[in-house]
Amino acid sequence: MSLDVTVCRDGEEFGRLAGEWAGLHRRCAAATPFQAHSWLHSWWTSYGTPGRLRVVLVRRRGRLVAAAPLRLVPGPVPVLTHLGGAITDFSDVLVDDGDGEAVAALTGALGELARSAVIDLREVRAGAVAERVWARWRGPRHRLADSLCLELPPLPIDGLVGRLPRARAQRARAKLRKIESAGVEERVVPPAEIPDALARLLELHRRQWEGRRVTPEHLTPRFAEHLERAVRPMAESGNAMVTEFRIAGDVVAANVALMSPRLSGAYLYGADPALRTGKVDVLAMLLRACARECSTNGRSTLSLLRGTEPYKRQWRPSPAPNQRLLMARRRMAPALLLRAAYAGGRARAARTVRAVRERRADGGG
Repeated sequence: MSLDVTVCRDGEEFGRLAGEWAGLHRRCAAATPFQAHSWLHSWWTSYGTPGRLRVVLVRRRGRLVAAAPLRLVPGPVPVLTHLGGAITDFSDVLVDDGDGEAVAALTGALGELARSAVIDLREVRAGAVAERVWARWRGPRHRLADSLCLELPPLPIDGLVGRLPRARAQRARAKLRKIESAGVEERVVPPAEIPDALARLLELHRRQWEGRRVTPEHLTPRFAEHLERAVRPMAESGNAMVTEFRIAGDVVAANVALMSPRLSGAYLYGADPALRTGKVDVLAMLLRACARECSTNGRSTLSLLRGTEPYKRQWRPSPAPNQRLLMARRRMAPALLLRAAYAGGRARAARTVRAVRERRADGGG
């Protein structure tokens, strides 16, 4: 098939792939922003363990036509899993949509790499390329449910309000009028100013969640370093946008949105607690900006990413469950079954805890 397969195991070599990786990312319609090279390489720099990088590369006459960004996790059951870890909402592999043999070649390359390990891909979005690899896999395989995401159609804010029941729509319009009367001004941050803007965002995020349950990793220096390293080049290439919201010249909120040609996702925000005191609805304010970007640039999905919090559900999003895809060679079948059983038990426990929390948040006790 005139295809050449290699495995990149060196972080510096992975860093040098930025240009050709960006081209492949553009030619893969299913790609999400979390498969952008800047995001993956930055994550590896902050979180990776030397010696465990396993990035499968498939080239046709020197042109990159498929890639699987993986890492090896040693243990009783060695695992090949995606780069990006828990702070990444969607994992996937990449293939060139114009190369009809790329999926088969990548599947075969992964089979060679997985001689003594189980492939475990978390947070695979419906329609991802990894589904095609899983469908072609000739050895043992297993599919599990993973996180639940929420999605909205690519409409401006008036269109999103129009989808709501009458009473809820009236409340949403009142919230938007409140934002206008408060004098909130939006500003898209130029790439050169993004490092300072992200520092302000993370401080607002810390203050916003102070005394409440928050993702601890979002408050760590390594996450801040990763975000700054990843988001600026992503903004330069059109895969990210940082928006600040000001009142009387002061930054009162900020948001990071990550984008790919089909999808726009609201990834992380921070807001001054005083906004709640002033009854300014932060989600409505952020959603207005994200919906404008998504609808204006022709994307097909506005994702609220992982989580089913009540403040998201009030906008009537559609559920979009992620999946967990496990694959192995026949000799590793017992290891795959063991990992699948363990993962399934943890997933059921997590869903039970989440359901209890959601009932309490909705006033159900």
